[in-house]
Amino acid sequence: MPERDEVTALLDGWSQGDRHALDRLLPLVYAELRRIAARRLRHERTGHTLQPTALVHEAYLRLVEQRNVDWRSRAHFYGVAAQVMRRILVDHARRHGAAKRGDDAQRVPLEDVDEAAAATGFPVLALDLALGRLERIDSGLAQIVQLRAFGGLTIEEAAHVMNVSTSTAKRDWRTAKAWLVRELGPGPSA
Repeated sequence: MPERDEVTALLDGWSQGDRHALDRLLPLVYAELRRIAARRLRHERTGHTLQPTALVHEAYLRLVEQRNVDWRSRAHFYGVAAQVMRRILVDHARRHGAAKRGDDAQRVPLEDVDEAAAATGFPVLALDLALGRLERIDSGLAQIVQLRAFGGLTIEEAAHVMNVSTSTAKRDWRTAKAWLVRELGPGPSA
């Protein structure tokens, strides 16, 4: 737990303008950001040109550019990192799709960490469009999908970021997955 507390303290220092806190933060969060990126990219198409290290570096650069963010916790930081990685992957997929016009569509998994065998994948652009529709219907459901699918957060961490109970987060996760399956179909691995 000391590392979690240290990350939270450094995030607080960074929020208050301490650039040295930011310098000390990277070594503490890098391994987790790289794990999240590798997990996301493991399910991408073969020959994907974006590597985990590049995704982490791009995400970190975008995070550093954030201004006036009140970092509430380590989980909040990873939640924002999930949003940033989502944008990077979507932008990358759009550029790739523009070049290939839909051939060999990329996939992003929706994994329930507690039930890894029940993983379902959706094309990243279709998922992004569906999340946009879901955000208009229920922003909380869209947020939990983003935190879990793109950020790799556990139910408990997502609940903390969203400031809801774990049971509410579990219920929202089930509801959001059911909505996505209805919108996008069962996915290739269902």
